[in-house]
Amino acid sequence: MVIIIIDIILILVIIGMFVYPRWNLRRNAKLVEEAEFARLMPTSQLIDIREAKDFRIKHILGARNLPARQIDQSLNALSKHKPVLIYENGRPVGGAKVAKKLKKAGIPEVYILKSGLNSWNGKTKSGI
Repeated sequence: MVIIIIDIILILVIIGMFVYPRWNLRRNAKLVEEAEFARLMPTSQLIDIREAKDFRIKHILGARNLPARQIDQSLNALSKHKPVLIYENGRPVGGAKVAKKLKKAGIPEVYILKSGLNSWNGKTKSGI
């Protein structure tokens, strides 16, 4: 009987590990396709949440680099009156945590590029 209860608890924990990040992401940001992301760019703040070295190699034209792990120190650099568009290399992983922090900081609209920079067909700037 105890083993069955432990198995049920483990199954629920594993399910929670997969469900919570998706729920958290949708609660704090809207995942958008490339066309919608590009449409929003002229009136929004475009933020690349990857590390600086990745940003220097290639980024979407017009983006600012605010790495996910440093977002707390960068919140004052963002306007609360304009939507924020964020992206990373591929599917959003760190985007959920960043979106949650942006929402807590009072930014009402947060959008995440669903497929990330790897699938971006718009203008980019390459460095190094």
